[in-house]
Amino acid sequence: MMRRILCVAEKNDAAKGIALILSRGQMLRREGKSRFNKIYQLETEIFGQKCQVAMTSVSGHLTQLDFGSEMRNWQNVPIVELFGAQVHRSVPPEMENIKKTLLEEASRADTLVIWTDCDREGENIGAEIVFVCRQARDKSNLPVYRAKFSEITPAAIRNAIANLQRLDERIVAAVDCRSELDLRIGAAFTRLQTLHLRQRFGNALNGGLGGAEKQVVSYGSCQFPTLGFVVERYKAIEDFVQEPFWKLIAKHKRNQMDVEFVWERNRLFDRDATNLFLDICNESREAKIEAVTKKPKSRWRPVALDTIEMEKLCVRKLRLSARDTMAIAEKLYAQGYISYPRTETNKFPANLNLAPLVDAQIASSDWGEFATGIIDRGGPRPRGGSKSDEAHPPIHPLKTATRQGVRWVTNLHDTSLETNFEETTGEFTNSSCATSSPAFPGTPRVKRRR
Repeated sequence: MMRRILCVAEKNDAAKGIALILSRGQMLRREGKSRFNKIYQLETEIFGQKCQVAMTSVSGHLTQLDFGSEMRNWQNVPIVELFGAQVHRSVPPEMENIKKTLLEEASRADTLVIWTDCDREGENIGAEIVFVCRQARDKSNLPVYRAKFSEITPAAIRNAIANLQRLDERIVAAVDCRSELDLRIGAAFTRLQTLHLRQRFGNALNGGLGGAEKQVVSYGSCQFPTLGFVVERYKAIEDFVQEPFWKLIAKHKRNQMDVEFVWERNRLFDRDATNLFLDICNESREAKIEAVTKKPKSRWRPVALDTIEMEKLCVRKLRLSARDTMAIAEKLYAQGYISYPRTETNKFPANLNLAPLVDAQIASSDWGEFATGIIDRGGPRPRGGSKSDEAHPPIHPLKTATRQGVRWVTNLHDTSLETNFEETTGEFTNSSCATSSPAFPGTPRVKRRR
């Protein structure tokens, strides 16, 4: 009888992509208790033997921490007790169908393999999956393994299945600790400031003046400092006092070329003084170039792409919010278009062969010629960054994208968002693999002729 393996990914798209690779396209799909999380049935070799595999998924975190019902009365429970009260882990109602699927599949499995994202949250979600699956009948000691991967490609997935590891309990405990601190601090300060502000602004927060219900002023360990940055910037903009200034600009046209010369003094805040200089210039309508200063200058190629730089790049080039950027990136990752999009690393590992990645971009009609040039000049030589999370490489494309393919993957129909994201990622990675471009710009110094 073949060994039965239950594999669980973090999202349905990832589960489908991994199952397609493991089964070489020969898999059966069946419905789970949750209509958003399918089950993919296949056979593949694991642990050196043929195994029956059921691949399914969760939808992010499966469980939550909360206080007991005895702590819910804001008036009778002293706020300080929230820092020492017992907390318990439970599956929220919206995740109950996923829990039922896991229990049903775990009851038939001999081994559980976790395929969640390989970051801190993914490790913790993996532990939550174990927590639920071991509640199945006679499965309290269900063997558990962890698949480590940074991209959903055949090479990466087969390497992960051949080198299964264990969950890192230290990372799991660290995330649990942070979650518990967030709960305790958030609950305590939310109650403290809400009750205080209700006393100060009763009508506004107690449902008065037509309000339907009492308002809560929530506190979050991350959200509150972020709000401080927003308020600080808002106040700086509000307090800014505009001051008019004047400047001189000289324009010259020759041989169908327009040239604009900037003033060495840049600008003045005195209009009369500026007009005086303008009158001096107008006394002679001719000028001469006194000197041309040339200095060698290189256009540095960018360092490799991490998550923050990707979000900044997409805001600047595509006008995408950080939220939309990550939503698109995760879909492209699940379909094998780009590597894992949540990384703090901005330098490629020395043992990563980048030549095949650049080769894959030669087929692009937009930057294929540029990619060919990189190969012709001796191959990729990326500029090294300074950060590495020791978990994932920088974000990079894994295959050439077409507009039709990316539109289908992301389920987007605005052409300003579809393939442009993949194109921006590919163009950036190619640039980081190229050599810096030398240039010798000249700066002419022009003076009026007396």
